[in-house]
Amino acid sequence: MITALEKDRDITVSNRVKISFYVISIVFNVCLIAQVLTVGVAYFSDPAWWTIHVWLVRGYGGLSLILLAGALMAPFSNRVRSLAVSLPVLLGLQFCSIHLKTSLHLEVLHPLIGFTLFYVSSSLVHRVSREYMKQGGEKSAAKSG
Repeated sequence: MITALEKDRDITVSNRVKISFYVISIVFNVCLIAQVLTVGVAYFSDPAWWTIHVWLVRGYGGLSLILLAGALMAPFSNRVRSLAVSLPVLLGLQFCSIHLKTSLHLEVLHPLIGFTLFYVSSSLVHRVSREYMKQGGEKSAAKSG
C-alpha cells in the first residue's frame, strides 16, 4: 500500500527531475546560440574563434545525453521524448557531416543540421515550459478547489 507521504515524495522527485530537465534544456539552447555566434565571428571577423566553436560542442554535447536520460526517466509527453531523442541524433549527424570526407560533400549539410538542431532544442524548451506550467496550474487549481 502506498502512503500519502510516499506519493508526495514521488511527485517531489518527479518535479525535481522536470525542473532540472528544463534548466538543462535552456543551458543546451544557450550553448547552441553561443555556438552560432562564435561561428559568425569566426567567419566574418576572426578565424581564431573556430577553436571556441569546436570546443563549445565538445563541452555541451554531453548535455544531450543527460536530456535523453531525463526524458526517459520523468513522465514527459511523447513529443518531449521525441525531441530529446533527436538531440543526440542530430549532434551525431553534425559530427558526421563535418568529419566524414566523401564525394557527396556532406559538409554542405552542416549548417542545415545546425539550424535543425537549434529548432529542435528551442522547441524542447518551449514544450517543457508549457507542460510544466500546465501541470503547475492544474495543481494550484486542485489545491484551491
